[in-house]
Amino acid sequence: MKDDETPTTELPTEFELALNGSGGDTSAGDGEAKNSRVSGWGRILRGNRTLWIVALCAVVSLIAGLLVGRFLISPADASETPEPGLVTVPVEFGPLSNDVTLRADVGYADAVEVTIDTTGGGSIVTGSVPEVGATLNPLSIAMEIEGRPVIVLPGELPAYRTLRIGVSGPDVVQLKQALLSVGIDVGDVSSDLFDQATADAVGQLYAQAGYPLPTPEEGAADAVRSAEEGVRAAESGVVQAQQALTAAGAGPSKLESWQADVRVAQAEKAVADAKACVPGETEACPSVEQAEWDLQTARLERDQLWASKNTGPEKAALDAARAQVGSASEALQDARQSVQPFLPSSEVLFLTELPRRVDAVNVQRGSSISGAVMTVSGATVRLTGAAAEADARLLKAGAEGTFELPDGTEHRAVIAELKPGKDSKARWEVLFEPDPLTAEQITQLQGSNVRVRIAVGATDGDVLSVPLAALTAGPGGESRIEVVESDPRDGKDAETRMVNVETGLAAEGAVEVTPLDGDLEEGDLVVVGR
Repeated sequence: MKDDETPTTELPTEFELALNGSGGDTSAGDGEAKNSRVSGWGRILRGNRTLWIVALCAVVSLIAGLLVGRFLISPADASETPEPGLVTVPVEFGPLSNDVTLRADVGYADAVEVTIDTTGGGSIVTGSVPEVGATLNPLSIAMEIEGRPVIVLPGELPAYRTLRIGVSGPDVVQLKQALLSVGIDVGDVSSDLFDQATADAVGQLYAQAGYPLPTPEEGAADAVRSAEEGVRAAESGVVQAQQALTAAGAGPSKLESWQADVRVAQAEKAVADAKACVPGETEACPSVEQAEWDLQTARLERDQLWASKNTGPEKAALDAARAQVGSASEALQDARQSVQPFLPSSEVLFLTELPRRVDAVNVQRGSSISGAVMTVSGATVRLTGAAAEADARLLKAGAEGTFELPDGTEHRAVIAELKPGKDSKARWEVLFEPDPLTAEQITQLQGSNVRVRIAVGATDGDVLSVPLAALTAGPGGESRIEVVESDPRDGKDAETRMVNVETGLAAEGAVEVTPLDGDLEEGDLVVVGR
């Protein structure tokens, strides 16, 4: 032991004794015990040097951390805070547009369920069932029911009754317009009466469709023949009645008429002689008065001879025969109408906006019709979107928009129609017609939902623009912006200048600006906050 070492007074632990090999024997001398303890501590320090170094470093780090926390302060605790710099953004140069963006479903236009009126006929499908994806055009055969066609024609009113000669109404006008649209002459298209010209047109319709005319009701042909015989019999009765009237109205015989005329002539001569007689020249002059009475009597006798032939009964018979001809003719006309071409409600299908695409078919050959037979839609693809009233007010029919195809390219679509909501809170329906699409694109887009962007305002080329927050009002109400000429971090000491500007289109938080005085270029920093 060195002279300056201080001897320890601690008792040795069992561990230390074990190191010294004393085994706990306390009978050894004090010198030997002290030497043993010092030797044990030395061995411990030499065998665990790394552990003691790590512990010493930890203690030093702790003391250093306490000192740093004691003498360092945060900016919030400092007596003076640094002055903030200016908040600036660069002036942009490029096109600026204000867009309305909405979501739209892609599908075929105006899908409707098709029903067919079969109350007047059969209901078993026998042929011509269209496939999904088929197109229905004017004069197409939608399907065949018990051997009869269902002919497609353009129109809005559904077929609800059989159209034949004599009926009238708006459905007749629709039929005439539809036939005229496919090149069939219908006569007076403005009349709502199904007349003979319309019946002839229906005959041409079935000829173009390649089907025979609908069969008239049973017994209709026999009714026509019977009516024709009735007309002939009535006309024969008129001839006979006319002959009877002629015979009855012939008057007296020629001899009787001649004799009556002779007597009148003699009486007229006697009156003339009596008036011409001069008294004294003859023995006696006849009486003029008597001669005139004789003339009047002769004339009355002649008139009575003609009046005795009464033809009243013959005239009445003739009138009755003629009336019978009229009744027989009307019956014949009705009978003939029953065999004229007509259009059953079960053999026509009126559809709007032809051509139409078949989306679904609910029947097959051999099945009985019950409910809707198919679902059809417009043959063209349409995008149907919805917009809030505020956005819809910015749109108009004919405006152009774009949407993304499955391959990522932009495709053009035009607004075809805007349908306002039922109330102020309801969203508007916006219908788009896209530019022509390929069959593959239609297949990929069918049933999808796409985002459509419509530019409601755009600049004519590239313009300078700044955020709306950069605009301030000058003393006279003019618009101006503050341009930074030095380092914005200098804060209130930064050099700036005011530039009066004319504003243009505002879109997406930015506004088009044109400098009225001073220079303004792309990349110049303008103040938006301090």
